[in-house]
Amino acid sequence: MASSEKCLGKGSSPPGPVPKGMIRLYSMRFCPFAQRTRLVLHAKGIKHDTINIDLKDKPDWFLMKNPLGLVPVLETPGGQVIYESPITCDYLEDVYPEKKLLPADPFEKAQQKMLLEHFSKATPYFYKIPMMSRKGEDTSTLEEELKEKLIKLNENLASKKTKYFGGDSITMIDYMMWPWFERMDTSGLKHCMDGAPELKNWTERMLEDPSIKAIMFDSETYKGFYKSYQEGKPDYDYGL
Repeated sequence: MASSEKCLGKGSSPPGPVPKGMIRLYSMRFCPFAQRTRLVLHAKGIKHDTINIDLKDKPDWFLMKNPLGLVPVLETPGGQVIYESPITCDYLEDVYPEKKLLPADPFEKAQQKMLLEHFSKATPYFYKIPMMSRKGEDTSTLEEELKEKLIKLNENLASKKTKYFGGDSITMIDYMMWPWFERMDTSGLKHCMDGAPELKNWTERMLEDPSIKAIMFDSETYKGFYKSYQEGKPDYDYGL
């Protein structure tokens, strides 16, 4: 699995064509949205290479692939380009059906997508609260709102009486939500799960997953990157 660990920025040469029998991921090491796609690639055992992008100073050739300038982006050997994290993960599920991560039942599949919609309303809090906190602003109202959202998630999991959100093994929805929980310690938001015991147990179980273990960073590395990010000079190559 070839990877360009160091990020490529403006003025960099575009990478060569995607090797046959592989897929390429354009990513950023610390991006939670790109981590969703990385988790799915790893869990499904898909051969891929990774090109990391400097999101502060994006190469022109990258913007030609995704005019939105965001990661993750997938590229096939035939030059097809797919972006937006839920769409890239659905694409991988369809094209590499060997290990299924989405349920076959249409209603169960729809339930996962609805839950993801609910969760997407919570993700902004993971950025807003640490940013305001760093400026010395009062975050108590936002923290209460996040707690409420996490309690709702907890109720969803408790009602299922299963280990994970899609049953007793990890499915797509678990991987789609995980990156923000992995960063809770770094964000100083772990206390927001105090009223959510099943959710806490879920995070412990998720930490045992081989794909999560394989690609996660330790909290010191996260802290180093997020410090540079909050100071307005993100060091995408932090720790390399």
